[in-house]
Amino acid sequence: MFIQTEATPNPQTLKFLPGRVVLETGTAEFLDEADAAARSPLASRLMAIEGVTGVFFGYDFVTVTKDETAWPHLKPAILAGLMEHFVSNAPVMAPGGTSPAAENGEEFFETGDESVVATIKELLDTRVRPAVAQDGGDITFRGFRDGVVFLNMRGSCAGCPSSTATLKHGIENLLRHFVPEVEAVEAMEAA
Repeated sequence: MFIQTEATPNPQTLKFLPGRVVLETGTAEFLDEADAAARSPLASRLMAIEGVTGVFFGYDFVTVTKDETAWPHLKPAILAGLMEHFVSNAPVMAPGGTSPAAENGEEFFETGDESVVATIKELLDTRVRPAVAQDGGDITFRGFRDGVVFLNMRGSCAGCPSSTATLKHGIENLLRHFVPEVEAVEAMEAA
């Protein structure tokens, strides 16, 4: 088994491509060992590596976020953990371990804004999410209020130095162009 790695715009995060499907649908993020242990054998294995602070699963990739530990010290342990897991054919997620709705938190928007929100979500799903997935992250809709779109940045996008530019110059401009009701875009912490 050969696992490729790719740098992401976030220097604290690396993207690992195991050459197979990681999650059939949705995404999953793990920011502490207890959550990982309850929901995913693979995330639990990776979070147990000293220096790993976050694990994110996409369709065909795993993104790992670290503390100040240098990548040359962490990368071999992460690669070994990924290889052992996938070679053993163990499940990535525990039964009932993924719940995108619970992970993303409750959405909020005013009654009457349903069509605006549907357009925002369609633009995010078709134009934004595929691009950020290539960088090992995900951006999900959280809410819309008073012209402001609230998004949750996950995986390599969370804490990325260029995330503000991505939000303000990329996503905000795109949404404002196609949805006149949008005045601004803000990042929001996961619930």
